[in-house]
Amino acid sequence: MNLRDFDYHLPQRLIAQQPARQRDQSRLMILNRQTGAIVHRLFFDLPDYLDPGDILVVNETKVLPARLMGKKESGGKVEVLLVRRKGPAAAGQSGEEWECLVQSSGKLRGKTPVLFSECLRGELGERMPSGLWRLSFKKDEGNLDQTLWRIGYPPLPPYIRRNGDQRVKAMDLERYQTVYAKREGAIAAPTAGLHFTEVLLDRVRGQGAQILALTLHVGMGTFLPVKHEEVEKHRLEPEFFEVSPETAGAANKARALNKKVMAVGTTVTRALESCVDEEGTIQTQRGETGLFILPGHRFRAVDALITNFHLPRSTLMMLVSAFAGRELILAAYREAIRKNYRFYSYGDAMLIL
Repeated sequence: MNLRDFDYHLPQRLIAQQPARQRDQSRLMILNRQTGAIVHRLFFDLPDYLDPGDILVVNETKVLPARLMGKKESGGKVEVLLVRRKGPAAAGQSGEEWECLVQSSGKLRGKTPVLFSECLRGELGERMPSGLWRLSFKKDEGNLDQTLWRIGYPPLPPYIRRNGDQRVKAMDLERYQTVYAKREGAIAAPTAGLHFTEVLLDRVRGQGAQILALTLHVGMGTFLPVKHEEVEKHRLEPEFFEVSPETAGAANKARALNKKVMAVGTTVTRALESCVDEEGTIQTQRGETGLFILPGHRFRAVDALITNFHLPRSTLMMLVSAFAGRELILAAYREAIRKNYRFYSYGDAMLIL
């Protein structure tokens, strides 16, 4: 398959810069894989598509305020995106070591001190072959995690533009996070879940459906661009995930009763499809997955998928094309553009049945 097979043109005006005023009032396109039929609803109507005994699976990862603004001793600006915590800093240093992406107003070298706030300093170490830098934090006082939540910014994707307004930062810290987020570790939000409210979750339960949770910490694997024209050559950066015995057992019981498993997002889909066996039994698992789902993949664990509208040429676009068929997805995207749906992380949603 060629990278251009997953391309489409999106008018700039349809890239959502702000979330919907109310989470569950986003628009929801219903796409039927069997008939190709499209229905336009609101996300609040989602319970209409769940039957008693069905399973809704969510990703309870929590997004870290992983974007930090700092300065070098020269005064030059440094922007850091924390990617993965590696543990305690090297011997003789206090604090912790992380791997991160770094942008700077000038050339960067190893052993460059960076000041992030009056009580948080760091030192850049070596740049690794992956392009990530090692960063050792030196805490003058307090807890590093608490400091990050105080000075860090939500790791919004670059197509969402911000000017540093603190009120907007506070809004993003709340809205670029699902209402059921529990386990810190993601550097991007599982965006299909951003549309849920506690009221809507209660309506799902009231419909007789069960809500199950798993964890996949969204990392670089989810959002790194595909650079190979021949997409099969692309490799996903592994991401941590965990499917508990409770979630696996309840999902397997539902499937045995011919009830559907509805995945909230591509991260849930990848986690479930990473731990299902040939017979369709979901296994308890904890580890990393680099599963790259392309057209031709045989889905064994997921029957329905809630997802946002994704960037062209992305691995997410390829996953939804695998689930519904590339031509049908492209046709649905053309319809969404015609109907002025809002795209990407803060945009509207699609339910694929």
